[in-house]
Amino acid sequence: MTRWTRRLPLIAALLGIAFALPAQAEEADDPWPGLVQDIFNNRAMNDGSAVIGIEMPYRAEDAAIVPVTLRSKLSPADGRRIRSITLVIDRNPAPMAAKFELGADANVTEISTRVRVNNYTDVHAVAELSDGQLYVSKVYVKASGGCSAPAGKNAEEAQSRLGKMRYRQFAREEAPASRIREAQIMIGHPNNSGLQMDQVTQIYIPAFFVNQLKLTQDDSLVLSMEGGISISEDPNLRFTYVSNGAKRFRAEAKDTDGHVFRNEWDAEKPGT
Repeated sequence: MTRWTRRLPLIAALLGIAFALPAQAEEADDPWPGLVQDIFNNRAMNDGSAVIGIEMPYRAEDAAIVPVTLRSKLSPADGRRIRSITLVIDRNPAPMAAKFELGADANVTEISTRVRVNNYTDVHAVAELSDGQLYVSKVYVKASGGCSAPAGKNAEEAQSRLGKMRYRQFAREEAPASRIREAQIMIGHPNNSGLQMDQVTQIYIPAFFVNQLKLTQDDSLVLSMEGGISISEDPNLRFTYVSNGAKRFRAEAKDTDGHVFRNEWDAEKPGT
């Protein structure tokens, strides 16, 4: 047996350790257990694969506007309903991106929005059902720098659009018989994360974002959102719900500087 042959087992062992260390380090540094404690008070998490779906691109084209869709997977025969959905981007500076409360009678089954992703990360969707249990699903996203990316609009343009809302409805083949609606709300707002730098002054721009949004048909809740710095510039929500025959669709948003923005539209017609 040559000297190099005798050394092969040692070399193989060292290589095995070298390749194992990054994976072990990443696993040991997994923020999710701590987030379960901090955000959900360490409540039990059940497998959500048959309850809540989360869709995001594996590799984001633009880390500052990463599309995400949350979709109910409950069977129509299931007597439970989803009360809330919490979106957690594990490795973002403020991991809880948004919490959506769903109206008891609105039957919201799908919500889409756009988020900032700051590092390669797991993203979790946690649904709380009417049985009081939490159900979790996750995806992995490759993106970086989304929370510190410069704003797409300059300060003057952003200020001129502050709080302006647009409402759209989309035709669905099963409507109007089923009264299922698909709609979109867009809000003009810079949603500054606090991690972006002014390109002229080289000073960090203070955090300034929409932290509350409530959508109703007349006075009945469709959905509400508690938002954070991870929601992209000009917040945009697209969602499905069931019409209760209301005449007006209403939106009220608040931001971290105390501004309140309101608007309403004909519930049966696209708005502007």
